[in-house]
Amino acid sequence: MAAGFDVARVRRETPGCAEVHHFNNAGAALPSEPVVRAQVEHLELEARIGGYEAARVAAPRVERTYAALAELLNAQPSEIALLENATRAWDMAFYSIPLSPVDRILTSEVEYASNYLAFLQVARRSGAVVEVVPSVATGEVDLDALERALERPTALVAITHVPTSSGLVNPAAAIGRMTRAAGVPFLLDACQSIGQLPLDVEELGCDLLAGTSRKYLRGPRGAGMLYVRSSLLESLEPPLVDLRAADWTARDEYVLRGDAKRFETWEASHAIRVALGVAVDYALELGVDATWARIQELAASLRERLAELPGVELAEQGGAPCGIVTFVVAGRQAAEIRERLAERRVNVWPIPREHSRIDMEARGLAEVVRASVHYYNDDGDVDALCEALVGLTA
Repeated sequence: MAAGFDVARVRRETPGCAEVHHFNNAGAALPSEPVVRAQVEHLELEARIGGYEAARVAAPRVERTYAALAELLNAQPSEIALLENATRAWDMAFYSIPLSPVDRILTSEVEYASNYLAFLQVARRSGAVVEVVPSVATGEVDLDALERALERPTALVAITHVPTSSGLVNPAAAIGRMTRAAGVPFLLDACQSIGQLPLDVEELGCDLLAGTSRKYLRGPRGAGMLYVRSSLLESLEPPLVDLRAADWTARDEYVLRGDAKRFETWEASHAIRVALGVAVDYALELGVDATWARIQELAASLRERLAELPGVELAEQGGAPCGIVTFVVAGRQAAEIRERLAERRVNVWPIPREHSRIDMEARGLAEVVRASVHYYNDDGDVDALCEALVGLTA
């Protein structure tokens, strides 16, 4: 495994490791003890002194959350917004881009269902056209096809970095170079990649990036984040505003904030925002390069083990796949696999075709079982998953 990585420490600081073999990290990872403690302590503070008063006490820690996310992404704190989830973060970015019947949205075959539904809704309302850029044989976006598509006027390129239904990693940095050259805004859904692999918005070339707390960052549920490149900010009108997003300057006038917080709303869980900051600092302390190396090694080991099991077929894509491993089991439904493995304290998750319809239809898949590793998993977890599957395929 990754040299020098202190597996014992991170497992000791992750209470859930003593309870379950957790391979649902692409759904919601196990939080560390410091994250849980930070969230609970703030809730207790609210109970003692009041919610508004506790928010004032916690204000420096919440500001640290913005700074920590900026450090993680190589951005500025003023370019970070905190939302209640990744879907809302992505929506606030996407719906802020004005579209008309002459506009085109370019996306990929592995786009997540929630994003694609938003494309369809906006296309129905505005008349804009959604175009799916084809994939290469390994599943990633065909960069040559994208380059040709960008020769025509384009309003937006919106791409999922890592899909929900396989371990491929789209070539976001190459896409970013193309969109910058074409002068087209680039919205990157980093829900499954933030915290899993190193992200640098300057290298990625994205103008907008949406992510979540609960997955590979190991933060609490109920938090998402949005990066907005400062040079694009003034051209974006949030689809919803309140007194957090804007100042009511006169009876019939308002002025939007000059930073990414124009995409936020006033009411928020300060306990969650504090805990998210702790989670990001935990990731920064460990080093995303180090944790990414361990995730890759664990995933490679799991793929190798699963490929040896009779009745188990990997449903993989990606020339250099990440920590998400998908498979099918002959004669078994994905939901049944989840339930039977849960009886053995092994957590996996079923992914139906409807979550990534274009990709899974093209591959002839009705559903897959997703087993997503994290750096705190160990060989014992992998053994437990494989042994549980042997019991179902015998």
